[in-house]
Amino acid sequence: MLTFLVRRVVSALGTLLLSSVLVFLAVQALPGDVATQVLGRDATPDAVAALRKQMGLDQPAWERYGHWINGALHGDFGTSLVTTKPVGGEVSQYLGNSALIAVVTILFAVTGSLVLGIVAGLYRDRWPDHLISTVSLIGMSVPEFVVATVLVLAFSVTVPVLPAVVLYGPGAGTGQLLPAVWLPAASLAIVMAAYIVRMARTSVIDVMASEYVTTARLKGLSTWRVVTRHALPSALLPTLHVIALNVAWLVGGVAVVENVFNYPGIGKLMLSSVQNRDLPVIQAIALISAVVYVVCNLAADLGSMALNPKLRTRGGRIR
Repeated sequence: MLTFLVRRVVSALGTLLLSSVLVFLAVQALPGDVATQVLGRDATPDAVAALRKQMGLDQPAWERYGHWINGALHGDFGTSLVTTKPVGGEVSQYLGNSALIAVVTILFAVTGSLVLGIVAGLYRDRWPDHLISTVSLIGMSVPEFVVATVLVLAFSVTVPVLPAVVLYGPGAGTGQLLPAVWLPAASLAIVMAAYIVRMARTSVIDVMASEYVTTARLKGLSTWRVVTRHALPSALLPTLHVIALNVAWLVGGVAVVENVFNYPGIGKLMLSSVQNRDLPVIQAIALISAVVYVVCNLAADLGSMALNPKLRTRGGRIR
């Protein structure tokens, strides 16, 4: 078990290191000169050269990467080229706002999708299964911005009970942002839950047809006990990785939804930074996205090990 944990942690750290290199190279490969972009086209060559030296752009790429990753490990992502404020403080402010949407989305999407997937699997080929499967297929087929638009028309225009856009800035408090969280969270939850429902349904059907579940039924155990004690832990194993991938997807999915609702989150900051070529902010957000992805997959592996005793033995392994 300890060997498994060490191996997974080392693998996660290696993935993060490789991701940081790719993020740095991708940002540096963007067309155009950053110094010229900041100063404008009318800037003199001397002014551009001075700014390039100030930003360290005259140094070799490997040296610039070393300075950047060393600062990132200490929480220093540099200074924004647009606001001239520390990137870490600015990103954390927007990230906290996005975390509010993410928590609500995960709470409802994961809980609701697992319940619906289990019900669909237990009532296979009956009307609950047909209804849940049809709705989940629609959720998988429709992009999140379309879902967001439909929800705005339904709950902000037709029945005006929730705000369509956020009028507060990134410094708004939780109480100010909370009324505007529900529609973005619902848009993401609908799309996210659709994939989890499909996987949970398939897993429940496979597990309920297995020999040990049949044996448990022959012993006279109730359906509730068979499902909760024997079938559910095994059915959750493949679903955990789908949940992890969808939680990591929130980092990208929230960017679209936040712009639809003008929500001051990390997605809106990312798009505005790309438009303004604010490279330090772009690099910080991309690295944070990689960290979220790696942590979610590591959590899924640890959850699989907790649910499956075979993975805690010397011969067990997660494929």
